Amino acid sequence: MIRTIKLMVCALVLCVTSSAQSLNGAGATFPNPIYQKWFTEYSAAHAGVQINYQSLGSGAGIRQVIAGTVDFGASDGPMTDEQLSQCKSKILHIPTVLGAVVPAYNITGVKQELKFTPDLLAGIFMGKINNWSDPAIAKVNPGVKFPNEAIVVVHRSDGSGTTYVFTDYLSKVSAQWNSSVGKSTSVKWPVGLGGKGNEGVAGTIRQIEGSIGYVELIYAVQNNISYGEVRNKRGNFVKASLASTTSAAAAAAASMPADYRVSITDADGKDSYPIASFTWLLIPEQSRDASKGRVLQDFLSWMLKDGQSQVAALTYSPLPKEVVKKLQATIRTIH
Repeated sequence: MIRTIKLMVCALVLCVTSSAQSLNGAGATFPNPIYQKWFTEYSAAHAGVQINYQSLGSGAGIRQVIAGTVDFGASDGPMTDEQLSQCKSKILHIPTVLGAVVPAYNITGVKQELKFTPDLLAGIFMGKINNWSDPAIAKVNPGVKFPNEAIVVVHRSDGSGTTYVFTDYLSKVSAQWNSSVGKSTSVKWPVGLGGKGNEGVAGTIRQIEGSIGYVELIYAVQNNISYGEVRNKRGNFVKASLASTTSAAAAAAASMPADYRVSITDADGKDSYPIASFTWLLIPEQSRDASKGRVLQDFLSWMLKDGQSQVAALTYSPLPKEVVKKLQATIRTIH
């Protein structure tokens, strides 16, 4: 009898041990707040499962996916065909939420919500508009008293999906930016100071008067940093919000490509915020460990069913229903 009990205990221990899984991921800082919430809640509800995520930037996430040193990656800019060809197995782009990148600023004596045109943003980040007293800024913002203060541009120092989204937008709205700087997770900035992660850029903006940078909306909100409206393709000034970000995704949802790699910056629509993007988890279709593949598949199903209801509280927009429906079929291919 005692021997039987011991065997049962051993079997139970082996069962628990074999079902325990620790998954490691790395990448984008843009969605880090919602990812940390999701991974914590999913792990708490699934005994023995631990999902660890390092917010290192999209560039680092892509590099680690290519090297195969993580179980999954994350990026706000889709991987290129060349990058995908370097991976040991097929990588799926799984959209998770929608977010907005905002021009955030800290200007001496200015408390108003500013307006930015595409030309202003391109001019400022190229260093051609270098003082807040520039008439071009005042023209778009009548009634605002700007100081005679140098503009300090703050950008990402690391490979960043947020940078990809912002430069993708600038490349669409400024021919000069497109030809001289271009779009990428890492570009040669004409001017400015570098900050690591959305956290680093937000912190630098808070510390330096006269500064302007680009951050994901949640980082401006959490750090109480002013951010402006941006003129969209229809000529309307739009502030980043759940509604305006969702509007930007509406057109893309109907024609989403099979691999989900799509840009929604400078989207059409009178209420569309123009610097918005999906963000993606980079998931191997076939994991090196089949049990990890099952956990990833189950987590992604949970993310679509339960996780989407949690995103608005952190200023992200949920995935359009059409995208969720397509993803449910895609997720079933993961093993």
